[in-house]
Parts: sequence; structure tokens; C-alpha cells
Amino acid sequence: MTSAATQAPNHPVRPRPLALSWWLWTVAAMVVVMVAVGGITRLTESGLSITEWKPVSGALPPLSEAEWQAQFAAYQQIPQYTEVNGPAGMTLADYKFIFFWEWFHRLIGRVIGLAFALPLAWFWVRKAIPKGFHLRLVGLLALGGLQGVVGWWMVKSGLTHDVKVSHFRLATHLLLALTTLGCLAWTALDLRANARGDGKARPTRLGTLALAILVLQLFYGALLAGLRAGPVAGGGWFNWQAWPLMQGLVVPAGIDWSQGLTHAFVNDPYLIHFTHRWWAWVAVAVLVVLARRLRPLDRRASVAIHSAFGTQILLGIATIYSGIALWLAVLHQLTGALLVLATVWGVHRLGRK
Repeated sequence: MTSAATQAPNHPVRPRPLALSWWLWTVAAMVVVMVAVGGITRLTESGLSITEWKPVSGALPPLSEAEWQAQFAAYQQIPQYTEVNGPAGMTLADYKFIFFWEWFHRLIGRVIGLAFALPLAWFWVRKAIPKGFHLRLVGLLALGGLQGVVGWWMVKSGLTHDVKVSHFRLATHLLLALTTLGCLAWTALDLRANARGDGKARPTRLGTLALAILVLQLFYGALLAGLRAGPVAGGGWFNWQAWPLMQGLVVPAGIDWSQGLTHAFVNDPYLIHFTHRWWAWVAVAVLVVLARRLRPLDRRASVAIHSAFGTQILLGIATIYSGIALWLAVLHQLTGALLVLATVWGVHRLGRK
């Protein structure tokens, strides 16, 4: 006589690539939101409002007047307050406003960490992760953790000797976020292919070129943001002296070449702005070719790329004309993240034709 256990049907554990793909797309959407909030944090000069890094206890904002006063007192010791906001008459209410955006930005980072780590552990224990994806998912988790460390490294650069953070560290922080976003998307697309029984995609030469050119454009956008170089071209709606010209010139006056070409290309706000706005057209040209090549393979990916870079160009021009209006600048940064997703989608699709 056999036991009930031996008579029970055997249900082998099967990987669930489609479920993992949807999970990664959800995390990617959260990263897009965090990029947008990061833009608000930068544009409102909120990034230095929290002068300590407390990954766990820092999740809660001050809950009493005494705690608010202690946070404000710590902020009053850094150059941004003593040289800028203090002389401008910052009040506790003003401080609470900038504190909120930095705290909210960090909170989203914590939520993303939990939204990745906890489901990853669940999928791992349930043996739902397909073969060949375990290390990739652990690598994505490590990228998220590294992003938190880089964020604090960036903030530290503005706590002692300067009124703002290092533009190089800000660029590292933003590019790491967008790299993580691209890797999330690529892995999610590979998992969907796995669910269909297809193999992993491999970037083509055109795809690799498009990504490299886009990365350089994003790097210069981050440098421009870090140096507050948006207004150096001028402003005013439909003022042709600000766009397509800069201060009425093709090449703006004021570029400091005294410390050499390399120094100017990564430190001079005029040259960085000039490079960002004109390298954009190189990126557009390559993305047009990529989208055209994609059209017979996946029309949706082709349309997504065209739509993303077209919107991004228009938002960039509008941001200049507006004198760097906050909402336009944030939309410009948000669309940059969406452009990364569209490009990764296109490169992935081209890589599995």
C-alpha cells in the first residue's frame, strides 16, 4: 500500500521568465520616476539639505520641532547656507521645502531597493529564475546599492568647500541611474524572449554606436545641469539669439581656453552647453538610422525612438527659451530616461532579428 505522498502528482518547479520581466519593468518605471524627482531636487537646490547619510533611520523625516531645528542647524554649517541661502534670508519653512525633495528622492531610492531585493529573494527561493539570469539579477541589485553610495559621494562634495555638488559626481550619479535603467530594460526584454523560447539578444555595431553616442549626449547633459549652464545661452520665447544661436553667436563668447582643450570641454559652462546642443544632432542622425533599420522588424520600437528623441529636442529648445523653467527642465530629464528605454528596446530588437 502506497502513502498519499507517493501517490501525489509530481509538480516540478518551473522558471517564470514572464513574471520576472513584468517585475523588472515595474522597477524600471520606478527608476524613471526617481530620475524625474532627482531633476526637481537639483533644480530646487535641495540636494544638500540633508547633511547625513542614514540609510535606515533616515527613512523618517523629522517628527518634532526640536528635530527640525537640529536638521536646520546642521544645514546652517555648510557653505550653501552660509554663502547663499543664509544671506538670502532662508527661514525654517524655506528649509522644510528643500528638505522634502531631498528626503523624497532618498525615500524613492529605498523603496526601489526593497521592490527589487524582496521579490528577487522570493523568485530565487521559488526557483523561478531561468538558468543564466541569476548573476545578472544580482548584478542589478549591486548597481542599485552602488547608486546609493554614489549619491552620498556626490552630496559630500557640496558639504565642505562649495555651494553646490561636483558636476562630475552629479554626472556619475545620473549616468549610473540611466545605466541601471537600461540594464533593467535589457534584462526584462531578454526574459520575455526566454518566455517565448528565443535566445538572448546581442547588440549590433549600429546598436552599440547608437548607445555610445547617446551616453555621451547624456553625459554632457549631466555636466550642463551640474554647472547650471542652461542659462548661459540667453533666454526669452522664440528669441533666436538664445536658440539656435548662443548669445547671438554660433560659438558663444566667454569660453575659457586658458587651461587647455580637455579642461574646457568638461569644465567650461559655455563650451559644455554648446557641445550638448550640437552633439544632440549627431545622436538624432544615428537614432534615425537605427529607427529606419528597425521599421520592418518592429514598427512600435521605431515609432518609440522617433517620438522620444523628437520630444526631447523640442523640450530642450523650450527649456532654453523659458529661461530654464523648472517644469520644462524636469520634463526634459524625464524624456531623456524614456529615450534610454526606447533606444535599448530598439537595439535589443535589432540584436535578435
